[in-house]
Amino acid sequence: MERIANDPLPVLQQAEPVLAVRNVIASVAYWQDVLGFPDKWIWDPPTLGAVSWRGAANIQFSEEPGLAAASVGNSVWIRMRNIEALYALHQKSGADIVDPLQIRPWAHKQYTIRDINGYYIHFAAVAKARNPVHETSPFRIVLRVPTVAEHSKLMRAVGWLKDGEEVKHYPAVFRMAAVAEDATTGEAVGCAYLVGDNMSFYYIREVMVLPAWQGRGIGTAVVQGLIDWLKAKAHPKAVVGLFTGDHLASFYQQFGFIQACGMYREVGDL
Repeated sequence: MERIANDPLPVLQQAEPVLAVRNVIASVAYWQDVLGFPDKWIWDPPTLGAVSWRGAANIQFSEEPGLAAASVGNSVWIRMRNIEALYALHQKSGADIVDPLQIRPWAHKQYTIRDINGYYIHFAAVAKARNPVHETSPFRIVLRVPTVAEHSKLMRAVGWLKDGEEVKHYPAVFRMAAVAEDATTGEAVGCAYLVGDNMSFYYIREVMVLPAWQGRGIGTAVVQGLIDWLKAKAHPKAVVGLFTGDHLASFYQQFGFIQACGMYREVGDL
């Protein structure tokens, strides 16, 4: 674009996502009451509205039910500070946290919630420098079930258990795990569980890595450990399944998992 002499360059001040929603009033209320955004405006009639976080992180809503249904699974990434405080607020308010607070390979702490319209909202903050010892320490993958203490520590670290809580190991027809150990100390720094009937069906669950060890391929390594075991020990016609959010689909696709028709419901809703 040719610039005319003495014309100032344009200055972009802000970009705001406009999310198609089923109901503007309900969406604004959710983002205020559950996600904690303090400021709002709603156009009358209520087909357009917005929330903001004290003038920042502005999110607009447009009442378009058809487009909203087609947009389920899209996401918004919000950069912030003091992420632990917001994470605690969202845990307390009952937000649907589909991916817990963890340090990601791109050097950010991040967690993901799914809002009432099916959008994934990623909250992220620049992470402190990792422990340099962990950056260079080797790890090894061992096929064994972690101890209750190891399992509990990992689950607390990724936000699946509250401080002070301990996990319980219940009897199962078949249970094993791939554990990532610090090769120097033997400490369990990550794991992935495999359960099933050891004949026709297996299920992968609880893929976890200590935050200080994330970003080094440990999650991939523990899942690959289970895949290698299945290739060597399981019947070729056995089925392997898992549940995950859409935002993690690409992680499991690298192991050959594909989306399939399925149905589920929580026992508490029966």
